[in-house]
Amino acid sequence: MVLLGVETGDSVQDARYLGDKIAKLRIFSDDQGKMNLSVSQVGGQVLMISQFTLLGDARGQNRPGFTGAEEPQRANALFEECCEQIAGHGIQVARGVFRAHMQVSLVNDGPVTILLDSRKQF
Repeated sequence: MVLLGVETGDSVQDARYLGDKIAKLRIFSDDQGKMNLSVSQVGGQVLMISQFTLLGDARGQNRPGFTGAEEPQRANALFEECCEQIAGHGIQVARGVFRAHMQVSLVNDGPVTILLDSRKQF
């Protein structure tokens, strides 16, 4: 499962970078238990969920603000671009419903959560 937040100012290049990174990221265990395999190498699929609340800013306040999140139409276009980039690697991509109130369950198998930020590529 990928929770994707699109930030104001993100570009098609950011979406493509993240799509490539997600497709190639070696986060699944090999025969020795080492994180060494990508989603395609394990025959996996990706569930993409657009999640603007990842851009919530609660610094100095108790109610988060979401002004850092991209406006919905542009965010959806970049979300779809990222999904298509992943699919271009031969990986099946399921999508949550954009701007919908969804109940999504996740079983996190192990203590691993990876944060990717296209603005911190190097």
